[in-house]
Amino acid sequence: MHFPTLPTSLLVTLALHYGVDAASDEKVLEPCTISSSTGNFYDLRSLSISLPTDDKKPAKGEKVDDWHARGYDYHDGGANFTLNICAPVVGKVEDVVGVDRSLWRNVSAYYELGSKKYSIGQNSSELTLRGRRLVLQYTNGSPCDIEKKRSSSELEVEKSADSDVRRKSTIISFHCDKDPLATQASATFVGTDPDECSYHFEVLSRAACITAEPAKQSVGPGAVFAIIGVIAIMVYFLGGVFYQRNVAHARGWRQLPNYSMWAGIGSFIKDIFIIATSSCARFMPSRRGYSALSVSANGSSNGRGRNNRAEDENRLIDQLDEEWDD
Repeated sequence: MHFPTLPTSLLVTLALHYGVDAASDEKVLEPCTISSSTGNFYDLRSLSISLPTDDKKPAKGEKVDDWHARGYDYHDGGANFTLNICAPVVGKVEDVVGVDRSLWRNVSAYYELGSKKYSIGQNSSELTLRGRRLVLQYTNGSPCDIEKKRSSSELEVEKSADSDVRRKSTIISFHCDKDPLATQASATFVGTDPDECSYHFEVLSRAACITAEPAKQSVGPGAVFAIIGVIAIMVYFLGGVFYQRNVAHARGWRQLPNYSMWAGIGSFIKDIFIIATSSCARFMPSRRGYSALSVSANGSSNGRGRNNRAEDENRLIDQLDEEWDD
């Protein structure tokens, strides 16, 4: 029997390498979070508004309605904006101009102009870092030129929605709020392009400040202990084999560390097995009754045999007594 003579340190290194590779998974970021190449981490999940579930009462100070921004001079101040961060708006949205009914529930930003609602982007939770600026973009809103078409030719909304036209989009840039007294984020409408196709907002919040990325344990405690145990066993056996082969010049099975102990354990298990099988054999039915019958058929029995032996012993004792008296 021959074993490799690799150094123990190299074997341990290989075991650690393969153990870590098997345990670690590909790093996947949570929605509405992003990590830069320099290690900066941003988490905007606290800005995402969602309705409480299971009739739970919201915590004190928790925001449960959408973010709102004044339109100022947009359409002479007749339009205000409603938006959510990394999630659809929580308010009920219906009759969105130029958007299919199935997509109404996925609108993340819109504005109202008169009695009509115009989407300026569908939900997205994919953040982008452009230099030092943190940006979130919504796309696929209402058609950009639908108002002009309506005023000029009175085209139907459905026809405009189905045609290949440019659609409204939103860009939200986030800025770190370093004011210690600030308790809530604020959204501000910055402007739009001349075609009213792209809308720009700024959000000031503490959530936009750089934070430390939370450490994630790729494997559970049980897996960690299992890996450590496997590595320890490998070090024990491989290190012992290396020593026995190169220092003690052992060969065959005696290269195993503590060979005599393992051999003794094997013998002990073998003895226990023999004892257990012998004990079980006693409870198995015997053929004693049949042998007794066969002896009786030959004209003798066990009882008579025992009586004859007793008589012979008594006769021998009497003979010895007589010789002793003489």
